[in-house]
Amino acid sequence: MKNKEMKKMVSLLVSAGLLAGLAGCTAQENENTAAPETAAPAEVTAEPAAPASESTTAVQVTETVKTQSESEYFTDRDLEQTADTSNAKTYTLQDNQEYTITEEGVYVISGSAEEATIVVDVDSSEKVQIVLDGVSITNADYPAIYVKSADKVFVTTTDSENKLIVTGTFRSDGETNTDAVIFSKDDLVLNGLGKLVINSTDNGITSKDDLKITGGSYVITSESDAIEANDSILICEGEFTINTSKDALHSENDEDDTQGMIYISGGNFDINAESDGIQGISLVEIDGGTFTIKAEEAVEGTYVRINDGKFTINASDDGINASAKSSAYKPTIEINGGSLDITMAAGDTDAIDSNGYIYINGGTINISAQSAFDFDYGAELNGGTVTVNGTQITSITNSMMGFGGGMHGGMMPGGNGEMPEGETPQGNPFGGRPQGPGGMQGGFGPGGKQ
Repeated sequence: MKNKEMKKMVSLLVSAGLLAGLAGCTAQENENTAAPETAAPAEVTAEPAAPASESTTAVQVTETVKTQSESEYFTDRDLEQTADTSNAKTYTLQDNQEYTITEEGVYVISGSAEEATIVVDVDSSEKVQIVLDGVSITNADYPAIYVKSADKVFVTTTDSENKLIVTGTFRSDGETNTDAVIFSKDDLVLNGLGKLVINSTDNGITSKDDLKITGGSYVITSESDAIEANDSILICEGEFTINTSKDALHSENDEDDTQGMIYISGGNFDINAESDGIQGISLVEIDGGTFTIKAEEAVEGTYVRINDGKFTINASDDGINASAKSSAYKPTIEINGGSLDITMAAGDTDAIDSNGYIYINGGTINISAQSAFDFDYGAELNGGTVTVNGTQITSITNSMMGFGGGMHGGMMPGGNGEMPEGETPQGNPFGGRPQGPGGMQGGFGPGGKQ
């Protein structure tokens, strides 16, 4: 992992209020302004919360949380939807050509070709911007864009339509298994004013590091994950139409289960996925956007936090699911705002399912399902409006067979009524608020500028 990635080893993450202050597509530092390499995290100790009343939220910050003064998701350059092409080099594509970029800079690509690949192979400290200006590439077995080495690569569309297609089985590049139409070993940013159509027999877009999307329109059809990244997927704007035989958005690091975050603060998403719509192995944080998701599971993570957004969900397994896949967090679903309309298929399905805790503090939730809630350790309904099959509810009842119900209900699997070692009867290991990202388990996320 590069030195700049060491900033990720700082806990993001904080209470919903603190995180909301950092949220959104806002950059406070220019791309070319270096952040201090040894910036230490500041510790913020919240005052103990007063006892909750009917008009206050019972879930409050009581533990020490960590934040970082320079914790920002998007730089100024990430958010720029046009490139400075005054000194750009230009290429017009031809069949059976490999275009290798070996120097930092801006490159404008146009034309149509078969068996053509744009390869980026620059120093790990250098940035490259690829501007797609009416590009069409169709390959049989190799990426259309392949980033072998760079600090960061921008793929920016002009006000044009661009198509990248791979029709057959991907071939490897030595020990590298190239398995996406856009395949990057390093940080990748997608933005722009145009449309990018991607068809893939495997993954659509892959980053082995961090992947950011801040603008543009994307139509992706894939047989594996449509958009995937090892460390994080960060999205603030864009139009997404995704049809996939696997996951639409997937973030997972096989070597570090504390990575694998997805953060979304805006955009329009029309997702049809045979597996998961949105899956971040560690944390899924949603601060805004419009989502129409038809999937086996619509949103999944170890910790799922929804602060805002409009969701229309049709799911055949779980609507929103918190499962124990990351050692960074306890499985938790926390809903603080937004509008969620969840329709579940018949059978062994759950609209909101957590292997740990459920906290609903705000928002409007409308559920149509045989089973609305399923949780292992505890649940609290502290605010918002929740309707289940046409009836507004005032407490969360566990639907698990042999389990207790009610506002703070929930027992260990097996129905013996015992909580896991170290848990409280409220279902919260710290007795005050749900264990948020970062929390006592030391969750990680992208820190500083990329």
